[in-house]
Amino acid sequence: MDYAESLRQRVRLLAGMPQSTLERVYHERLRLSLGTERMLAQFRKHNIHTLLVSGGFTFFAERLGARLGLDATCANEPEIRDGTLTGQLLGTIIDAEGKARELRRLRAALGIERSRIIGIGDGANDLAFLAEAGVSVGFHAKPTVRAAVMHCIDYVGLDGVINLFE
Repeated sequence: MDYAESLRQRVRLLAGMPQSTLERVYHERLRLSLGTERMLAQFRKHNIHTLLVSGGFTFFAERLGARLGLDATCANEPEIRDGTLTGQLLGTIIDAEGKARELRRLRAALGIERSRIIGIGDGANDLAFLAEAGVSVGFHAKPTVRAAVMHCIDYVGLDGVINLFE
C-alpha cells in the first residue's frame, strides 16, 4: 500500500472525532525537537527562509509555523465540518513527492538556487525532499535516509545544524 492510501485509511479512522481533540494533542502532546528554537533563531539572524513541510496535518503545521515564525508551512488538510473531523482529506496529499514539489515551488518563488537550500529529514518520506536540497541533513534519521544524506545529526538537537555552517 502506498503512502497516500495508507494515510487515507488512517484518516478515515478519525471520522467523528471532535476538532477539540486536535487542540488537545497540540497543547498536551506535541513537543518540539531539542534545539528547534535555537536553530530557527540563528536562521532568522542570517535571513534564512524556513519551510515546514509535513505529511501530518495543516492543523499542527500552521500552528507551529505561527508559533515559531516560519515563512511557510505545507501539510495534509483534514476535512472538518461543524467542529468534527469527517475522516476525509482536502486537496492534494503531501507525500514524498508532494514534499519535494513544495520545496521546488518555494525555491522558485523566492529565486533561490538549489545549492543554497538546506533540507532536514528523518524518514523515507523525506528522501525526494532531501534530494532537492543543496545540503541534506538526516536528523536522528532512519537507515535509508542516513545512506542518502550529506550529514547526519544523531546526538544533539536540531541546533546542531548551525555547526555545519559556522
